Amino acid sequence: MQLALTDDELAFREELRAFFRREIPADIRNAYRQGQEIGRDGFVTTQRILNAHGYAVPNWPVEWGGRDWTPIQRHLWHDEMQLASVPEPLTFNANMIGPVIAHFGSQELKERFLPATANLDIWWCQGFSEPDAGSDLASLRTTAVRDGDSYIVNGQKTWTTLAQYADWMFCLVRTDPNAPKKQAGISMLLFPVDTPGVTVRPIKLIDGGYEVNEVFFENVRVPAENLVGQENQGWTYAKFLLGNERTGIAGVGATKVRLWLAKEYAREAGLLSDPLYTARIAELENELLALELVQLRVAAGSSDGKPNPVSSILKLRGTELQQAVTELLVDIAGPQALPVEGDTPDWERHSTATYLNYRKTSIYGGSNEVQRGIISGTILGL
Repeated sequence: MQLALTDDELAFREELRAFFRREIPADIRNAYRQGQEIGRDGFVTTQRILNAHGYAVPNWPVEWGGRDWTPIQRHLWHDEMQLASVPEPLTFNANMIGPVIAHFGSQELKERFLPATANLDIWWCQGFSEPDAGSDLASLRTTAVRDGDSYIVNGQKTWTTLAQYADWMFCLVRTDPNAPKKQAGISMLLFPVDTPGVTVRPIKLIDGGYEVNEVFFENVRVPAENLVGQENQGWTYAKFLLGNERTGIAGVGATKVRLWLAKEYAREAGLLSDPLYTARIAELENELLALELVQLRVAAGSSDGKPNPVSSILKLRGTELQQAVTELLVDIAGPQALPVEGDTPDWERHSTATYLNYRKTSIYGGSNEVQRGIISGTILGL
């Protein structure tokens, strides 16, 4: 397979590079590169700029803001956005609920939600995981009982990322508790987070951050018109959504930027004369180059639109490399990685928190243990 970019693709890449650096505010990109908080306003500002120029949701149908790009162009868009340290379009909007509504929603739901979702006028959060239904999502117990023109929702969700910023939630609920299979009898509902009966409670993480939440539902009334697709078909929509969630988790471009920063910090600390550090950095660079070639091969071979099992390799190895680079940054920071007050540079003080936070990458989007099972069965035939 020919993996070299064509002249047209090279020109497309240069166009993206120029746009990202010209149009996205430098203060947002610099803060994002350094792992600093940009807050809700930073994400909204960025996504609205991208959306105004057709760069927010290129994977959507063209009529709803998508672009008629080749798989290689989509790959370049995502990679160059990461290399430029541009905050990516909010995944809950762009990669999760947006494609689900575009594919399964009624025309009324599409007109009502898709433009606002693309422009981040609505910030969505994901109501999937529960205390006893995480990896085994089909065991969810949050119920929705039909009551006239509404559903009454009761139950609990957990690990709900950025619910503190969210306007609306897309939520999996059990509408038929007597279904013969646990995957059956599940539906997807949409409702505002400030609906009476919804309570959001923060979960403080080991890194000291506030990123995820518990969400409780007590007799929450949701209009039946906010049902996505058909009742009891939510598992189909959830599988479609989770497939989109895994797209880009490898984060090759973002890891390349973080490794480049690690080299700069190591140079400033005089560690590039240490053969252990230079060997470690060189190994990570080679691993990233190999993964980048696999990513390009997957993009080049996905013209039929079918999922490629090799994407499990991308997810598995990509998240391992993300974790390896965050560990390298902690080691470079040394004792200054301890979260103490003083004149310690931000990157040093934040390196431990980032390292701890990135433990999650090998779990979400399908744990790496699950990916190994997919690789052994579908690729190796074991």
